[in-house]
Amino acid sequence: MHAEVSLLRDGAILFGFGLIFVLIFRRLGLGATLGYLIAGAVVGPHVLGLVGDAESKLGIAEIGITLLLFIVGLELNPARLWRMKHEIFGLGLLQVVACGLAITGIVMLAHFSLEAAFALGLPLALSSTAQVLPMLQSSGRMRTPFGERAFSILLFQDLSIVPLITIVAAMSRNPADHAGPPGWILALETVGAIIGLILAGRFLLRPLFRLIGNMGEREMFVFAGLFTVVASAAVMELLGLSTALGAFIAGVMLADSPYRHELEADVEPFRSILLGLFFLAVGMMLDLPAIAHRPVFVAVMALALIATKALVISLIGLAFKMNWRSALALGLLMSQGGEFGFVLFAQAQQGYLIAPEAASLFGAIITLSMATTPFLMGATRRIREEPVITRGGQRDGPVTDGANALIVGYGRFGQTVAQMLIASDIPVTLIDRDIEMIDIAASFGAKVYYGDGTRLDLLRQAGAAEAELILFCLDDDQITLELLESVHAAFPDASIFVRAYDRRAVLRLKGGPASYVVREVLESAVKMARLALGSLKIDHAEIDRVETMYRARDKERLAAQAAAGDLRAASDRIITQDERKG
Repeated sequence: MHAEVSLLRDGAILFGFGLIFVLIFRRLGLGATLGYLIAGAVVGPHVLGLVGDAESKLGIAEIGITLLLFIVGLELNPARLWRMKHEIFGLGLLQVVACGLAITGIVMLAHFSLEAAFALGLPLALSSTAQVLPMLQSSGRMRTPFGERAFSILLFQDLSIVPLITIVAAMSRNPADHAGPPGWILALETVGAIIGLILAGRFLLRPLFRLIGNMGEREMFVFAGLFTVVASAAVMELLGLSTALGAFIAGVMLADSPYRHELEADVEPFRSILLGLFFLAVGMMLDLPAIAHRPVFVAVMALALIATKALVISLIGLAFKMNWRSALALGLLMSQGGEFGFVLFAQAQQGYLIAPEAASLFGAIITLSMATTPFLMGATRRIREEPVITRGGQRDGPVTDGANALIVGYGRFGQTVAQMLIASDIPVTLIDRDIEMIDIAASFGAKVYYGDGTRLDLLRQAGAAEAELILFCLDDDQITLELLESVHAAFPDASIFVRAYDRRAVLRLKGGPASYVVREVLESAVKMARLALGSLKIDHAEIDRVETMYRARDKERLAAQAAAGDLRAASDRIITQDERKG
């Protein structure tokens, strides 16, 4: 009972301080990661001493890293990877290698051994995905050429985490790490485990998610998603391999499935909470006395890290034919250390490559470099301010792939809307909850994602924040005014279109944020009436007059019904046979 009370008390303190510091740091524009780190340091043993046993909490929180790798895997859509292959595997690879080697050389100047310098220098080559991506999204630069290059580097850095973990493990001096099988057997086990996970995803997980989708149980989807991550990581751990690799493969093997967005939306809250707890635990483990003993070293190394990465990335940008403004802005934006540095430092410490004091010092260096990111982000905006048209006619503007449309509901109505948009070369993302419809659409080459498109978290994962159009094409009377107001508040830049079931739905949604509310059978009914009149040899002018009269009266009646709040209002505007006889 005492242990349970202690756990609850520690949880309340950690989440309470984390909430306060993240709110403060968000308000200051410094990001959530720094807030968690500072909160952990404050409640840890070197300041207030309110919470102890950081190591055990770090072990639980590392599931957050596993979930992050799973989500990174889910993001690897083959079509997008292929389009950005040169930036990801050219620009990204060169950045990690060049920055890693340059920083390793600087660390060696501080009298570290070659192995320790590698274990410290390679992680410092990574930047903070948790900081840079939200900043690019909030500034509207995610879909510009500049934003796509930054994303390519971050994506390759995320991909390089697994190889870097493997490199650090291979250099380990811990006898326990070398008690395993020979390297060639370990390599065969790794390949076998990867193939096994891919086969399991193809022949076990996809049918499982299809079964759960047909049941319509969201709770089971959440449970199955977490099981997928934990089970794949556990399999790799059982074989003595990287748990991060297992989670990453689990994400990749589901990246092209219809369940990708639903899985992202369901797993994301757990990832966010556990990743926050991870940074809190890292903050608790920072050796503040060691940092206070060598503050000049921390400050100088942080400055050297920022300067080195900014210089190297700028030169790489120039080599990839970026103009000097954009190259320098990219270098400054990516110059901080990243959150995965803490993960790799912990592994290097466990492998006896670096001392705990060095892990704390370089953790503080990453923290200090991350604190500069918001200010460097502002500097990149000023640096990139230039005339729209340069001497050569080139300009660094938005990616002009056309508007983005998110269509919720791919039944008979949504299919027509989608096909007309696609015919206009407008990229669309399709969402539906009908598994049978998704399978039928796939047989015709249409990619429809499974999920409840009325959930804000799923819309966000599907790209609603960047979409210009959100179209609700659902059957039945499912759309409420409250839902539309929530969607508009979350995604104010998107125009909202709604398929309304009947007049009641139109009246209920009137005055809401939807750009257009379309009655689902009105136009088809008018079309049938026109065809019927034409078959009776009535001339086109008369048919046009009748349609105009009907539409005017229907509009007047709808307005009167909305004003009165009663469907029986303005009944005199209905065209009847008695009226025509009179």
